[in-house]
Amino acid sequence: MRRVAVASLAASLALLLGGGIVGVTLLQRSLRRTISAVASEDRLDFTLGTVSNIENTGFEALAPPTGYTVGAVFRNNLYLAGPGGLAEFSSLDARPRRLRPGLELPPAEIVAIATGAIRGDSRPSLILATGGEGILFYDGNTVRQLLSKNLAVRDATAILPLASGDLLIGTRQAGLLIYNGKTLTPFQSNLTNISITALAGDEGDLWIGTRNQGLFHWHAGQLDSFDTSTGLPDQQVESIAIHSSNVYVGTPLGVAEFNSGRFDRTLARGFFAHALATDGITLTIASIDQGIREIALTDHHAAHSASDETLQADSFFAAGDKDGLLAVSHSGLVRREPSGEWRSVFTAESSPLADRNVAALNFAPDGRLWIGYFDRGLDILSLSKNSLGPAEHVEDDHIFCVNRILTDPVRHTVDVATANGLVLFDAGGHQRQVLLRRDGLIADQVTDIAFTRDGTVLATPAGLTFIDPTGMHSLYAFNGLVNNHVYALATDATRSTFLAGTLGGISYVSDGNIRRNLTTANSGLKQNWITAIAPISGADSAGAESNQDKWFVGTYGAGVMELDSSGNITAIEGATRPAVINPNAMIVTAQHVFAGSLSDGLFVYGRTTNRWSILTAGLPSRNVTALAEHDGQLYVGTDNGIVRIDESRLAQ
Repeated sequence: MRRVAVASLAASLALLLGGGIVGVTLLQRSLRRTISAVASEDRLDFTLGTVSNIENTGFEALAPPTGYTVGAVFRNNLYLAGPGGLAEFSSLDARPRRLRPGLELPPAEIVAIATGAIRGDSRPSLILATGGEGILFYDGNTVRQLLSKNLAVRDATAILPLASGDLLIGTRQAGLLIYNGKTLTPFQSNLTNISITALAGDEGDLWIGTRNQGLFHWHAGQLDSFDTSTGLPDQQVESIAIHSSNVYVGTPLGVAEFNSGRFDRTLARGFFAHALATDGITLTIASIDQGIREIALTDHHAAHSASDETLQADSFFAAGDKDGLLAVSHSGLVRREPSGEWRSVFTAESSPLADRNVAALNFAPDGRLWIGYFDRGLDILSLSKNSLGPAEHVEDDHIFCVNRILTDPVRHTVDVATANGLVLFDAGGHQRQVLLRRDGLIADQVTDIAFTRDGTVLATPAGLTFIDPTGMHSLYAFNGLVNNHVYALATDATRSTFLAGTLGGISYVSDGNIRRNLTTANSGLKQNWITAIAPISGADSAGAESNQDKWFVGTYGAGVMELDSSGNITAIEGATRPAVINPNAMIVTAQHVFAGSLSDGLFVYGRTTNRWSILTAGLPSRNVTALAEHDGQLYVGTDNGIVRIDESRLAQ
């Protein structure tokens, strides 16, 4: 579920800011005939509406890294954007006006930015592509949202406004689309259902980069393709920059130069070319972790010679001859001076947190919040309702992809399940032990942890491993487990019985033996893929006190279902729907049950009202990945940061 790196739009921004868009030609008319034919065949449903500000949701962002990735100049103001939303600067010395995801903006990160006028609208707009909420148009006052009913179409990766008023939209899965102010259609049948990463050019000469299918060149009504057999250093295209008839294509293994549509040579071989910019004399290349490198493109000395291995940049854009070339990074904005040196012109606010892509949350006995990331290890954060303390970051060969964090109720230690073992910490947060397959686990990857009366149970993609006073032993499909790939466990520390949610259904396990399996074939389950299970006690389905066990079951594709002690699985009004519940993103409090979904926001169950609702307002993303509760506050982790709210606010 990890989101991939954002492709650079430096070339398209440079063309827009510099006025390098050609006039209408025969090639453009050919393009429009193609567009018209495709549009009549396969129009996509969408809405275009004004985004309303959401006031007083009660959610508070928990010190997210600012995370700027793209920038542009619009109406003499500077705009920087990224996962944290949009920042508008009247000057670099002024405090920015911020438009935040989930509040002033829809709940998604901004992945690309451009300026242009859409056909039918004489006024130019700042155009923002989002990862999951479609395209936004901002005129300085109002935000409008172009939103398709198709989730894949909403997940944009690149945009390119054309002189005709059309807008090209690259997506992560739905290929290349075109919006003409009235219709949204696939651009070309050969470019559907592929992952677009970069766009550059104009109506008569269009270059299209992809995630794993190389490069496409649309011109004169035909589509050419290039891959590693025809010059590209790598099948993955990260960025494209154009100057005159020369096109530069950045890949993880260097830059391919094309002249008049033909491959010419490879530059910066082995350099991860994430972003590109060129003035025809010098090619400027930015890597996420290898700095900025400059290469002379002519026989003369490069106009700029100061490469800097310490800088990191996500994209370049031009702000006019006076301000020169600007590079956007997570830490702020740097500018290349006439001398060729790079100088910081804006520094983003710092954060104690290492990343935004949260995978697990848990409060340790000492009150500190443990935050596990998808690929950045974990942070141990000291906090209160009014302030944040320092964070201790832990990241190594075992702690990088965190799946689950739980406190052992007996030892009061913290156990961390990762993609490379189970890591045990003492009460002070010091790492004490790493358990792997060589130590007795059935697999190195641990997806969930649970505690029973007898010891610890670990879920893995190869089955279950038990750790108890007798040692380690495992169960898997050969022993009757419904499926080897176990995602979720639901236990009671006072019992030896628990539920295992797998890729193929649910297994009841008691005293180390499989007692019963539930699947779509023999129960009311609507999906076999189980991602989360939460035990509910103390109330029956009508809200009355009961001693009967009950579980809410999160699925991949059918939302949340209810399982009773007799093994009956039933659909739930408001919760059983075509939705994906994220792995182990489900918790139970005294007042609520919460479940995090992949694209539908936060599912909320009121234990007194016996009703489910879905919440998105105030969230920085609809992808809710982790949940925790402490001192009456709910902490919601997403792939775009953490927010918290007083749980009492959710009853209103």
